[in-house]
Amino acid sequence: MTPIKKIGLFTSGSDSPGMNAAIRAVVRTAIYYDIEVAGIRRGYEGMINGDIVPMDTKSVSNIIQRGGTMLKTGSSEQFKTTEGRKLAYDQLKKNNIDALVALGGNGTFKGAKEFGEEYPDIAIVGLPCTIDNDLRGTDFTIGYDTAINTVIEAVDKIRETAESHDRLFIVEVMGRDSGMIALRTGIGVGAEAIMVPETRSDINALFERLEKGRKDKTSKIVMVAEGDEPGGAFEIGRAIQEKYPNYDTRVSVLGHIQRGGKPTCMDRVLASRLGVAAVEALKDGHTGEMVGLIHNSIMFTPFGQSVKHLHDVNAEFIRIVEMLSL
Repeated sequence: MTPIKKIGLFTSGSDSPGMNAAIRAVVRTAIYYDIEVAGIRRGYEGMINGDIVPMDTKSVSNIIQRGGTMLKTGSSEQFKTTEGRKLAYDQLKKNNIDALVALGGNGTFKGAKEFGEEYPDIAIVGLPCTIDNDLRGTDFTIGYDTAINTVIEAVDKIRETAESHDRLFIVEVMGRDSGMIALRTGIGVGAEAIMVPETRSDINALFERLEKGRKDKTSKIVMVAEGDEPGGAFEIGRAIQEKYPNYDTRVSVLGHIQRGGKPTCMDRVLASRLGVAAVEALKDGHTGEMVGLIHNSIMFTPFGQSVKHLHDVNAEFIRIVEMLSL
């Protein structure tokens, strides 16, 4: 096994709180092991264009508490082509990079898998950075804890105005393909109902739940993941208003505030642990794998098994909501 001499580090796809903490951990762990580190800005597109800069301990000072990513991020249509990946490989060789740490989610790891199969001389491991918590191979992804705490804070404020006006709020959270944010926050805010894309949502069942709820409740919250098939919060709100014109119904879409903000302690610690593990994994000869945390232990999952897999809906969460919303 040839020792790793220089690691290229990049963030790709959507940003998530904790990415900077992970960048910091990778850079400082690599330097601890006398491995050079280079930052690749703007993801795969920056790799193709040679937007590569040296990194040292000072370059990652005072970033652990910041949201977003200091290396910038984005998508690259060019990298999806064989020609684009060849350009990226040439840039890596030009900069003497023999290993990569990829921070991102589904799209990032799909690209990493294809690149690693075409150019096996470049070792590559991934860190799960996505607020959706929709990757297999880790109990929690970097950014998820911050996102759900942001939602909790926002919906607590919505609840206060809902109680003041006796309103029903339909709150839409992120989750085009995954309801993990909606499920956990729905319990945390005491929602009357949760609608997620993993299960077939029945608008009549929602009506039934609203009718069965306590009549003296001064506010009601329905949590909806953006990917739910009835059409999102506005369509659900319109259906409720038509069925129950006496309800004072409002819709609130939380949107991209869920991606921003200072990462929580949980996300900072998770990012630090996984960042250290990524560098040590490369040193030990790992490649083509995502580094995750399962039952508080570092685990490795091949890219092909970590991408495009969603968690099964936790039926216990749904049962808890039905019991506690009465």
